[in-house]
Amino acid sequence: MKLPKVIADLIAAQDKYDSKAFAETFADEALVRDEGKTYRGKNEIRQWNEMTNAKYKTKYEPLDIKSEGDKVTLTARISGTFDGSPAIITYHFEIKDNKISSLQI
Repeated sequence: MKLPKVIADLIAAQDKYDSKAFAETFADEALVRDEGKTYRGKNEIRQWNEMTNAKYKTKYEPLDIKSEGDKVTLTARISGTFDGSPAIITYHFEIKDNKISSLQI
């Protein structure tokens, strides 16, 4: 499966639990919405990723990808130290200028 480079970079960073590299895949003003909370900008996104890494040790296994313009939908098997692992989760990305401008989980 051919992933957009920025999403491949995000998954590679997550595989190493590298929250700094993970946050660098996002635009400066990016938004992430996860579990009813919104994280704005690279610093909050890095902190959110650090927290989820410490709590869940999440790994992504891409299953399907669909692109339509700037919008990319990734379906992945997520495993980690959370109830119900593994789970199939859909990620809704918007990509602009080779950076993630928004992510809704």
